[in-house]
Amino acid sequence: MKLHEIRDNEGANRTKKRVARGPGSGKGKTAGRGIKGQKSRSGVALNGYEGGQMPLYRRLPKRGFTAPNAKKFAVVNLGQLQSFIDAGKLDAKADVTEDALVASGVVRRKLDGIRLLGKGELKAKLNIAVTGASTSAVEAVEKAGGKVTLPAKTEAAE
Repeated sequence: MKLHEIRDNEGANRTKKRVARGPGSGKGKTAGRGIKGQKSRSGVALNGYEGGQMPLYRRLPKRGFTAPNAKKFAVVNLGQLQSFIDAGKLDAKADVTEDALVASGVVRRKLDGIRLLGKGELKAKLNIAVTGASTSAVEAVEKAGGKVTLPAKTEAAE
């Protein structure tokens, strides 16, 4: 095989449909948009409009609840931590804090805090200080000989 013999697979590239380019193209004059009306013009936004019939999104009942003050956590799995330690981006000897996780690139930003989850396997002995952690993650870290430090829960003043 030579360089000039290389071709794309059959059907890999389709030619662009050129509308409104004369009657010979088969898509001339109205360019496949029919005749007149709002949809034949540019700038149409009719998504969800059902011609005066009550639209589907209004026929269905509302469900659920979204808490306006819900906290958004950055998530870190144990497997991620181990891979960053193996790659030398995270120091296993030093305490693993939220700032260290951001600096090493494990998470992009802290958001409302960092939550540790138990997916993956952790072999290194780590002292981790984060906002939250699942019980499986805490058990896995302690099994590896490390420790997870969480902020003390404060009772809400009544």
